[in-house]
Amino acid sequence: MSLKKLWLMLLVTLVVLHTKANIRLPDIIGNNMVLQQQSKVKLWGWADPYEKISIKTSWDNKVYEATGSRDAKWVVELQTPAAGGPYFISLQGKNRLLLENVLIGEVWLCAGQSNMEMSGSWGLPDIQKELPKAHQQELRFFHIPKTTAAFPQEQVRGAWVVCDSNTLKTFSAVGYFFGKHLRQQLRRPVGLIEAAWGGTAAEVWTPDSIVNSSPVLKKAAGLIQPSDMCPYIPGSAYNGMIAPIVSFAIVGVTWYQGENNSDAATTYRPLFTAMIHAWRRAWDRPLPFYYVQVAPFRYRKVNAGALLREAQWQCRVIPHTGMVATNDITGNVNEVHPQNKHDVGLRLANWALADHYGIKGIVYKSPEYKSMEVKGSKAFIKISGAEGGLKLLGDTLASLQIAGADKVFYPAEASIQDDTIVVWNTSVKKPMAVRYCFTDTAIGNVFSSAGLPLLPFRTDQWVLPGF
Repeated sequence: MSLKKLWLMLLVTLVVLHTKANIRLPDIIGNNMVLQQQSKVKLWGWADPYEKISIKTSWDNKVYEATGSRDAKWVVELQTPAAGGPYFISLQGKNRLLLENVLIGEVWLCAGQSNMEMSGSWGLPDIQKELPKAHQQELRFFHIPKTTAAFPQEQVRGAWVVCDSNTLKTFSAVGYFFGKHLRQQLRRPVGLIEAAWGGTAAEVWTPDSIVNSSPVLKKAAGLIQPSDMCPYIPGSAYNGMIAPIVSFAIVGVTWYQGENNSDAATTYRPLFTAMIHAWRRAWDRPLPFYYVQVAPFRYRKVNAGALLREAQWQCRVIPHTGMVATNDITGNVNEVHPQNKHDVGLRLANWALADHYGIKGIVYKSPEYKSMEVKGSKAFIKISGAEGGLKLLGDTLASLQIAGADKVFYPAEASIQDDTIVVWNTSVKKPMAVRYCFTDTAIGNVFSSAGLPLLPFRTDQWVLPGF
């Protein structure tokens, strides 16, 4: 064969390959994916300009049409049925694509830093126990690799996989226990998207325009300590890991993050609320947002953890949000990563089941401080969410302090009377403030009758040293 004929054959082969690759999809749309049930969902991708694309869905055999734009992009909106499957979706243009083993169900995004990222590969006993029974055909994972960008991107790498003893090892443990419980209770397929990066501050998950347009948030962002393990520039993780999937329909978000914002704890509330609102605008819906309060830990800046938890608690007033308490799940305050991920995932799932899906009879809210009344030398602390009364684990109520007008705190004695905690110390004649678990390392031992821990609180707003 002559060299000329060889080059001609190579050219023809390249042309054919190029022609057959005109319809392209982002990785988030693929085999094994879960689409949000009973919703209008988008499929999108790239094609030749003005290329005609025909999309057929097997759940109703309906045909949808799309056309490549002059920018070589296309998008189509589909109506999904009630949960079920597996189904297929065929796409026909100059080439043909077939998406198989597609389920219709509930899709949740699991995001945050290392406590969300932690998986079986970290040696978690929780996950090791699950591996022999891990295969669950109706639980699917999509793991977004760590990616940053200066501007919002259109593509993330990855693939949807079925949960089994292999794929579970590297997926978020909190996400898994959340999704497993959701699937069992709803009896529907569940798809989980993980976007987590250990050590990241909330600023990197928030669009940079929001951070930079606020003097308060911009100043707080300057306090982020650059690390060799993660980005610190505002918006960088959002651009690379969140922006590419905002067209993919999800039902809500679970979030576990906060430790790396402890140095600027007093600004976490405006930052986190701004981030939630930004994500809701991006998806154009009021996404349920359930998040985890950071656990007891010996932070390098004293009072950082206490104030960060308080800021997280204050964010719960945003509609369609809920917070999970963790002041009872660790026994090692020198380790920022509690090993117990099953209780965290279960508590998140119960928030979703009760608050979003409206299932009755689930106790999902931790009891919390409501009000204080002083009678003589005693403070009477009223607790909400403790209709069945409070119970104490142990003989004495731990991590409880009381102070008078001099702002000197003393370890307090206490008794529990139904939903009220009576607090006193003989050195405080007229109580002015009570604090419970309001230190960085305090581990609580007061619970609701259903076993959920009392949230840390303080009745004062005095300025803490260092802040």
